Amino acid sequence: MNTLRNQVQLIGHVGADPDIFTFENGNKKASISVATNETYINSEKEKVTQTQWHKVVFFGNQRVDAIEKFLQKGKEVAITGKLTYRDFEDAQGNKRQFTEIIADEWMLFGGK
Repeated sequence: MNTLRNQVQLIGHVGADPDIFTFENGNKKASISVATNETYINSEKEKVTQTQWHKVVFFGNQRVDAIEKFLQKGKEVAITGKLTYRDFEDAQGNKRQFTEIIADEWMLFGGK
């Protein structure tokens, strides 16, 4: 029997230049937002496009260095990773849940 796994695949456009964070031990993390679009025809025969925004996180210094060099706002990218959820408490004491994709692989589309 095959093992089920948590896997997400996205193709979309980068919403802003990567946010790079360096930890105290020198390891790096990059975060980007990726927009995916779904288009359909509604009951009034109008074309409707819905955009979903996804937070994607990359770990590892070599990977982050490549992300910083090649992924800028507007670039089209394919990403494979896993969906993760984190709970936290905001400054007002409210419990919040945060969803993000931890990227395993990425590929840049188009461009020069």
